[in-house]
Amino acid sequence: MMILKGSAVLLGDNINTDFIISGRYKFSITDMKELAKHIMEDIDPEFPKKLRPGESIIVAGENFGMGSSREQAPLVIKESGIVAVVAKSFARIFYRNGFNIGLPLIEADTRNIKEHDKLLIDVEASFLEDSTQKFKTKIQPLSRIMQTLLQDNGIVSHIKKHQGKIVL
Repeated sequence: MMILKGSAVLLGDNINTDFIISGRYKFSITDMKELAKHIMEDIDPEFPKKLRPGESIIVAGENFGMGSSREQAPLVIKESGIVAVVAKSFARIFYRNGFNIGLPLIEADTRNIKEHDKLLIDVEASFLEDSTQKFKTKIQPLSRIMQTLLQDNGIVSHIKKHQGKIVL
């Protein structure tokens, strides 16, 4: 059973990979811990200070992760200790990259969620509960393979765990 819990940190629509981590750091910083210190700084220089590792859930609008296909964007989100990203929709390459590294990406109607709302996401039952505002909403169901990749912390870990095989 996969349950994700955390507090909402709000972003808007069309958050691109350069907003997540600026392209100016693409080659100058290779350490993910150092790179994570710059997450979303072009949108909000104080964004890293708003995060509580293991407790923050990014809540965004449409087309989250648009832009380049570089894997640093989902890696920086994961390195920042963000529990999950909930958005109305995701750019497809970002979506695939997120699951490949074990980052929970949840598609749901986010318009009623407010900053700091307490969220519970039941991945298997496909719902999100906002306990602050007392409502539940359906999330886009995740396939068995996607749930397995999340449980195993990404595709590389999954393949190592199963001696070179993908096991569903």
